[in-house]
Amino acid sequence: MLQASDIHFCIRQRPIVKQASLEVKPGEILAVLGPNGAGKSTLFKILSGETSCTGGKVNYNGISLKSLKTKQLASIRAVMPQHSSVNFPFTAQEVVELGMPSNSKMLGEKHLEEVLKLTQTFHLKDQSYQQLSGGEKQRIQLARVLLQIWEKKPFPRYLLLDEPTSSLDIAQQHIVLKILKQLKSQNIGVLIIIHDLNLAAHYADRVALIKDGLIAGIGSIKEVYTESLLSEVFDYPIQLIRQPEYNQILVSSLPYAHSQLQTTKQA
Repeated sequence: MLQASDIHFCIRQRPIVKQASLEVKPGEILAVLGPNGAGKSTLFKILSGETSCTGGKVNYNGISLKSLKTKQLASIRAVMPQHSSVNFPFTAQEVVELGMPSNSKMLGEKHLEEVLKLTQTFHLKDQSYQQLSGGEKQRIQLARVLLQIWEKKPFPRYLLLDEPTSSLDIAQQHIVLKILKQLKSQNIGVLIIIHDLNLAAHYADRVALIKDGLIAGIGSIKEVYTESLLSEVFDYPIQLIRQPEYNQILVSSLPYAHSQLQTTKQA
């Protein structure tokens, strides 16, 4: 299990993440949602090990993140940040190969082909990475992190993704999230930062709502998706439309009600 307990982070004595606790279980997708500036990306960097928390602790499978060496951590978790820069004239395939574990050379070529086909980027493998579109680069980066954890292992592993669907069209968004659902059967836990409330409702097993560095709610969709809590977190009127025949919830904003909400707050 990936577990964060009371993690805290400040910049110039200003709290960015405040006493946050959450866990990602193997075989589940946890979606992290919240408004811009809520602290999602800072939380992501702490969980991935890029940034150290000033308080609290992060454990991977019961082992402190701080005690894990780089190679050990790479075998347990893969990270796809929101922005990835490549400054060398690599082909798309060479970028994906950066995710290949050093001890998996024999299976590497087979796994490489599998992740390229799964992300629908096999036809891009010989193209210059720099010449790809934003969405194509995003799918190549996804293939890279998938390759890192593609080989089956006897211990739980974790995939952390920060806005992996931001540059994708609707069809590609669903392709990516369906891939993440497939990973659950491989004893992999997924944490994804995402803005689309409807995509999270459709694919996540649990959600964590963050506002002003605090976790405002965490649990199943049924537990967390309430009109009052979502409206409070996003500071905007939210309406939920339930579809019992599909066992789904649709999230709708109410543009005409925003001015009324602001007037009510000022009154």
